[in-house]
Amino acid sequence: MKQETLQEWLASSALAGSNQAYIEDLYEIYLDNPAQVEPSWREIFSRFAKTTYPEQAHSKIREAFKKQVQQSHVLRATSHTEQHATDLMRFIDAYRSQGHQFANTNPLSEIREAEDLHWQHYGFHSQDLSQTFNLPHTVNQQTQMTLQALAEKLHQSYCQTLSAEFDYADRHEQKWLQAQLEQDRPIFTAQQQQQFLQELIAAEGLERYLGAKFTGAKRFSLEGSDAFILLVKEIIRTSAHNNVEEIVFGMAHRGRLNMLVNVFGKKPQALFDEFAGKMQYTGSGDVKYHQGFSSDFVTDTARIHLNLAYNPSHLEIVSPVIQGAVRARQDRIHDTERTKVMAVTVHGDSALAGQGIVQETLNMSKTRGYTIGGTIRIVINNQIGFTTSNPQDTRSMYYCTDVAKMIGAPVLHVNGDDAEAVVRAAHLAVAYRQTFHKDIFIDLVSYRRHGHNEADEPAMTQPLMYQKIKRHPTVAQQYATFLQENRTLSAEQVNAMKEDYRQGLENNATMVSEWAEPSENGKYWSKALLTTKWDNPKDHVTAKQFKALALAVSDYPEDHVLHNRVKKVYADRRLMAEGKKPFDWGMGETMAYATILTEGHNVRLSGEDAGRATFSHRHAALHSQQNAEVYYPLQHLGQPQGHFEVWDSMLSEEGVLAFEYGYASTAPQTLTLWEAQFGDFANGAQMVVDQFISSGEQKWGRMCGLTMLLPHGYEGQGPEHSSARLERYLQLCAEDNMQVCVPTTPAQIYHLLRRQILRNVRRPLIVMTPKSLLRHPLAVSEQKDFLHGGYQTVIGEVDPLIANDITRIIFCTGKVYYDLLEQRRQQGLNHIAIIRIEQLYPYPQKAIADIIKQYPQCHEAIWCQEEPQNQGAWWFIQSQLIATLPNNISLRYAGRPAAAATATGDAALHQMQQRKLVETALNS
Repeated sequence: MKQETLQEWLASSALAGSNQAYIEDLYEIYLDNPAQVEPSWREIFSRFAKTTYPEQAHSKIREAFKKQVQQSHVLRATSHTEQHATDLMRFIDAYRSQGHQFANTNPLSEIREAEDLHWQHYGFHSQDLSQTFNLPHTVNQQTQMTLQALAEKLHQSYCQTLSAEFDYADRHEQKWLQAQLEQDRPIFTAQQQQQFLQELIAAEGLERYLGAKFTGAKRFSLEGSDAFILLVKEIIRTSAHNNVEEIVFGMAHRGRLNMLVNVFGKKPQALFDEFAGKMQYTGSGDVKYHQGFSSDFVTDTARIHLNLAYNPSHLEIVSPVIQGAVRARQDRIHDTERTKVMAVTVHGDSALAGQGIVQETLNMSKTRGYTIGGTIRIVINNQIGFTTSNPQDTRSMYYCTDVAKMIGAPVLHVNGDDAEAVVRAAHLAVAYRQTFHKDIFIDLVSYRRHGHNEADEPAMTQPLMYQKIKRHPTVAQQYATFLQENRTLSAEQVNAMKEDYRQGLENNATMVSEWAEPSENGKYWSKALLTTKWDNPKDHVTAKQFKALALAVSDYPEDHVLHNRVKKVYADRRLMAEGKKPFDWGMGETMAYATILTEGHNVRLSGEDAGRATFSHRHAALHSQQNAEVYYPLQHLGQPQGHFEVWDSMLSEEGVLAFEYGYASTAPQTLTLWEAQFGDFANGAQMVVDQFISSGEQKWGRMCGLTMLLPHGYEGQGPEHSSARLERYLQLCAEDNMQVCVPTTPAQIYHLLRRQILRNVRRPLIVMTPKSLLRHPLAVSEQKDFLHGGYQTVIGEVDPLIANDITRIIFCTGKVYYDLLEQRRQQGLNHIAIIRIEQLYPYPQKAIADIIKQYPQCHEAIWCQEEPQNQGAWWFIQSQLIATLPNNISLRYAGRPAAAATATGDAALHQMQQRKLVETALNS
């Protein structure tokens, strides 16, 4: 007999659109274990697997199935047994993939009719209910069940108060989740149930107490989502049992006060004082529902450190910040498996769906430079956005959590009115995260008893919803009734719990029995906390050390074949190391990292194309042209050294910069740098600059030594490739909050980066880095410039001019200096001194004043800049210079006129403007 081919079999097979998933799943089972497949199907798969395709070419087989499904409209039944197997498969898969849509997860809504999940929909009849079937998949570890038992089990697993979405997840993860969800519900002891109730009473009790004591005050109440406190505490307990040592939490303001008191153990009186306005802050301080906290949580078997990150009202922006903080903590304790330090983020339903930073953060979650081994993401889904928004207007997705699908993260949907389902969700989420090291979402479906804040009246715009809510009992009331009906607790005992909690608040007791003083206690910041003043540490590297490191960073293995252009860069660096060529910018920056590393510090550098750098000056990562392997010279310095890493980030500014802020604010002994592709692009992360980098210390006392490298300079490349918006950073400068510098030589960037890590104080450093100066023949440094002194905040005249002949001083910063210098030399204008201000903030008044004193005949000063008059440093610097200049010296501006855009996109117009501003500064 002629052996049947795959195509011939398909042409006559029982295929229809509804059978496609069944056949694909059945073939997967066959490949895993042929014994689990019906003999008739086993024979078919065995036949075509041997003839048409090898087993590993499953994708081709699936494509063949799909094509035939599109063509075939004829269903040819094979046998009664086979048809039941097909029907059972479809029936089970329907529950697993669609059950969440018909589950009892919304405390305010009726359960949807689930016709698609009824056994009749799959060809079964009432007489089949008592029949025992062989299951195509195990369900609750069983291979045989009656149809009645199967239907009940599937309904219990997927259509009760806890359900899940995961049919888009990895196949292995799907099987794991199925096994977890389909097992029998856990039975909790009376002691556990009592603890659950106590935590629900605490969540409700604090809100009611605050509502009575501070009527009308904003607190962004948790009421309606009270089970959140139980959920978080159960996550902590379960994590401690799973060898987690630290958890970093990030959340917006909804429920934050409750979290502080009932999870972190903040003393009630401290919170009450904040309501009463009795707190005194060193800096500006911040509102009470933005405050962070840290403590330890002690279980019966373990101790776990908890940290709640400070957060502004920009809701989701804290998520990437804590990702960075967790990564830093993991690196600090060499947690390479990423199982000991974990992140938990808390989201609002509307913010999760509405804010793009969520997508950026999720996109980072599996990338090498930013992964933290998975985050548990809790959504406090109160089904209303801000004060009035209808869910139909807050998203285009079915669920607010649908963004999870972009990374294949499963979603657990749980009814916030079912305490024990919430506990199960906590257990399942921790187990998944620790098993697969990936993100998982918990959609805590609940409601908001009050408005966005306590002064709002939501019934004005949501009358029907709030009619239901007013009649709806709290989760604590429901669970107490359940325990009383089951004779676990009496009404008197429940009332006693409520009274005990109220008394604890009155007596300023710690409301968390597991609370302990934090073991960390800022030990990693002890050096940085010694001073808040700017210090200038000794910066000295011997000539011998310097040369040895210069040779090391210009070396790479002989068999590591480089691109010709990169090979030329490293040949030049070798000449620099040997003293045969002056140092360029790339080598000066690299030497800063090398010396920092050998002094025991770590260096972390990231950004879009940071390894090579946008303008190909760095080449810290060498890619072999033969096998694409990467070699990092800064990891091979030939002596004990710190850890160096450089990461080419995804195409993101806001998410990645927030991540690096979190990292830098957690790792003070690491020089953490973020480089913008162009300085202009940092405006996509303005929220991070405004809310964290520039003001974090003043608001929250959070120091951060992050360095931002922002390529800046006018080369005729248009409005989006010229200006790093220097004016914006200067506008944010006050109270010694950060540094803004514009170095113009390789030795300057070397000393600046070293100063940043050698200083005791940890504050952000904003660096306007160059573009065309990277290879400018004048922007070079000799070895001696690296070996002595430190960063010069002001650089005086470099030519041998006669001081008494100077009648004009031009102050400037950045690339325009070289334009002025070359033009002055060409014209022989020896009565003009050109002074570079290399640090704009903190303003170096004494250094500038000392230089001015050198020129007693000077009677005019000019500030020259490339940027338009309403941009750049002019509006910041003019008042500073006027206060510094003697009364007999006037100050004028030379630069581009005010403009709406940062720069022209016309190269010819750019050149004309540049010549004019230089001419104005020198000759007008």
